[in-house]
Order: sequence, then C-alpha cells, then structure tokens
Amino acid sequence: FRKTAEKAGINPYMVEIANIREQCSWVHKEMPIGTEKAIILAKAAVAKVNLNAPLTPGESPVTKRALVIGGGNPWRGEPAALAGMDRVQADYTGMLGTVMNALVMADSLQQYGVDTRVQTAIPMQNVAEPYIRGRALRHLEKHRIVIFGAGIGSPYFSTDTTAALRAAEIEADAILMAKNGVDGVYNADPKKDANAVKFDELTHVEVIKRGLKIMDATASTLSMDNDIDLVVFNMNEAGNIKRVVFGENIGTTVSNKVEHL
Repeated sequence: FRKTAEKAGINPYMVEIANIREQCSWVHKEMPIGTEKAIILAKAAVAKVNLNAPLTPGESPVTKRALVIGGGNPWRGEPAALAGMDRVQADYTGMLGTVMNALVMADSLQQYGVDTRVQTAIPMQNVAEPYIRGRALRHLEKHRIVIFGAGIGSPYFSTDTTAALRAAEIEADAILMAKNGVDGVYNADPKKDANAVKFDELTHVEVIKRGLKIMDATASTLSMDNDIDLVVFNMNEAGNIKRVVFGENIGTTVSNKVEHL
C-alpha cells in the first residue's frame, strides 16, 4: 500500500489501513453487525490519518542500533486482563502483537536498503531469529539494525522493561523513548492540565520518587543500576528521530546525574 501511494506521489507514511476483512468479515456472521463495525473502523482510520505528520526518509551515522517494538496498537494485555481475560494469556497475546510490529518495521527498513534482523524472546524460527545476546552483538558489529520482539518472553513484564534489559545486555549508551504527541516528561499530563511543567533533565531517582509514569519501576531501576540514559521525545514532530539520534538536546533526558534540589 505504501509503495502504491508513493508511486501516486503521496507520502507513503500518511497511509493508514483499516483491517475490515480480518476484524469484520471473518469474525461476524451477521452482516449488519459486521457492516457497522467496518464503518467505525473506516472512520477511525480517517480520523487517525488526519493527525499524522508527513515523514521523510533520512540517514543517521549510528554504529549500534537496536529497536524494542511494542504491540499497543493491536493489543494491550493489562486492559484485556481487567476486562476478564486471563492475565498470562493476555500478555502472551500482546507479545505476539509486538512480533507482528517487528516484522512490519523490519520490512519497511529493508525496503530502504537497511540490513535488519528480528530477534524474538519466544522462539518462532519460521519468522525470526531467537534472541541470543552474542548473535545480537555480532549483528550490531556488522552495522545491522536489530529489532527485539516478544518482550522478554514472560508475562507481567512490559516492553519498557524489555528496552532497559536489552539496552543493558548490548551495552547501549541510551534508550531513546519515542512518545506519541508528548515532547518530554511533565509533572502532570499536559493533555489534561494546561499548567503542567516540562522537565528538561531528571535523574532516575527523581523519576521513581516523584512517581512519574515514564516507564514502569522495574525498567527505571534497571536503567539506573546500569547507568543508561533515557531520552523522552515527541516522535510525531518531523525530524525529531534524526535530531535525537544525532544527540541534539530535545525532550527530556533522564540520567544518573546529581539529583535536583
């Protein structure tokens, strides 16, 4: 779909897909119910694309590049558990969602000539490599992008924790946390509180003490113990990913520097 849009002169990153067949035609026997759901999905896709910002491809001279992929767009385990689904099964379903996203991301990168490997914490050899630290490090040495899917392979652990764990294992200097429409860390939700104050710098200890919901406590502790910086930035602003990769001071940086008084 993106290639077709690009050939038509449309920015391919503005494409949104409504999965009518999988989520309506295949799961509803009653046509009126399926049709009503299809209309809702189509409207949601239109509303979402109206919020999209046009992106442009770019190059960044980085030697170690690894992505931890979440699965929140097709599935979220915790809300499903709250709705009555078994928490373990809900989390495993979420892990499969991260693998789907990892494969899509890998394909997108490879279409632009970027050598990419997907490794999953749950073995599924037909679609990806199993996560092996030595192999991941070898890929990075060869300047390949490594995408980690399926979380850490166990329920009750978020992809935040996965990011902190994999960052420690591959000896990464920092975790770059791309946020949807939020340009850093605030003392309150800026979408709900007009008086919310943004932090330019924080320490990991401050994040934990203040109860700031950047990442879960396990991930924050792992990052602090392994002296891994965290940079929180808005991924929806054009050029921000390139800026943060090049070390430009944007968003909020969380580190082990001296605590603010």
